[in-house]
Amino acid sequence: MKVLKINPAYPQDFMRVFHDITNLFFEDTKIAKKEMVPDLEVHFTHSISDDHLIKTEAELHAEDEIYRSHYEQQYANEGTEREQKIRLKRALSHVLLDTLEQMTEIKQQWGILTGIRPTKLYHKFRKAGLSDEEIHQKLVSEFSLSDEKIDMLKKIVQTQLKTIPDLDQIHQEVSIYIGIPFCPTKCAYCTFPAYAIQSNRKQGRVATFLDGLHYEIEEMGKWLKENNIKITSVYFGGGTPTSIEADEMDALYKTMFDSFPHMEAVREITVEAGRPDTITEEKLEVLKKWGIDRISVNPQSYTDETLKAIGRHHSVQETIDKFWMARKSGMNNINMDLIIGLPNEGLDEFEHSIEETEKMMPESLTVHTLSFKRASEMTHNKEKYKVADRKTAEAMMHRAHSWTEEHGYTPYYLYRQKNILGNLENVGYSLPGEESIYNIAIMEEAQTIIGLGCGASTKLVNNATGKINQYHNPKEPAQYILTYQDAFDKKIDALNELYDIVKK
Repeated sequence: MKVLKINPAYPQDFMRVFHDITNLFFEDTKIAKKEMVPDLEVHFTHSISDDHLIKTEAELHAEDEIYRSHYEQQYANEGTEREQKIRLKRALSHVLLDTLEQMTEIKQQWGILTGIRPTKLYHKFRKAGLSDEEIHQKLVSEFSLSDEKIDMLKKIVQTQLKTIPDLDQIHQEVSIYIGIPFCPTKCAYCTFPAYAIQSNRKQGRVATFLDGLHYEIEEMGKWLKENNIKITSVYFGGGTPTSIEADEMDALYKTMFDSFPHMEAVREITVEAGRPDTITEEKLEVLKKWGIDRISVNPQSYTDETLKAIGRHHSVQETIDKFWMARKSGMNNINMDLIIGLPNEGLDEFEHSIEETEKMMPESLTVHTLSFKRASEMTHNKEKYKVADRKTAEAMMHRAHSWTEEHGYTPYYLYRQKNILGNLENVGYSLPGEESIYNIAIMEEAQTIIGLGCGASTKLVNNATGKINQYHNPKEPAQYILTYQDAFDKKIDALNELYDIVKK
């Protein structure tokens, strides 16, 4: 841990950015309070000229050494008050990043970016009329991104526009996320709404939760029909949606097809079957009955010891068997997830995982980098879980990039998280034409996503203003059961306000 002192004091939103950037280099950085002795002390100066030239300088004092940096950026106009603030924050971030890179000799490939959606920034510049060359230059000069990361963003954006040619217009439609909060067990790295299904079934919560979810689907279907709003994609997540029984899945899909409008025009329906121990032939038959052939079967790792360590109660062989069971039953678009940096795994273990993946060649492969999320069991007990260092994590990610390229996969979506191992990223790869429309839509915040079910988040995207609001359903099944009707009414109010629809 490092204690960071900033001179002079800046507004709280500036301080949060300085904290996030310092955290790229050191775990658990803290901004110094009066009584704290700093390990790092930064002295900033800045100026803004009449012709809109911003200059910033930083001196970083650390361990009897001083590191200095200077940055300047010319702008064509004065900009709004908000734009001026963003420009200054960005310029100060540059010199802080540079001094920390000098001190640690660690080069941050993502530059000053600490947000989770770099591709959204690329799309913003594209829609503003900039060429790929101009975007590249802007990302280097204003954000300090590496050429490698910019090239990846360019490739992803090109694939997204090929997958969804009307990406800039799909805000006229919505996508639906349906959250089912049950799993066989909870993984050590997980912070999603995921509750042990057997104990909740004994308490009657599974059946009562499903009653509430049927209600939400039916009522949302009425609202969509009344307002003639089309659905782009539907995504069943959780938890593990295939934790519930086959007859419960069947009833849920029937309610969906009966309730939602224009189901024939829905471009994609996905059901996460991430835990192989939840997949059965009977459940696969239900999916096939309703024409759903896009699922996830997520190994995370092909090392049994790792699976035990992270709390996944299935074997590597079960993952393989369930993949082929799904393929045989007619699942034509299967995604698999791998996680870089799981406990006690290095490059050899990851190499083994991709060798096993090669035997199956799923239509898409999502490579996640382990993130230490605040509420996860792994974060609370770090000493129990030995994970890869930065260089090893980077080598694993490079191997993922090279393997996917060699085997015809293209990156099509990307996102990042705070406290992610090695300041890396999560990347979705797919074979041509097999990209997930839902993943693109939600990551690029291209349209409103309506969340139904436990822990589901509704993301309200105002295309006219660019403003995004969120509305969250209760996370815990017991709370959801008690409040789903009131929560649904509030969600409809928010949607009515967004679409400026007068209540009937």
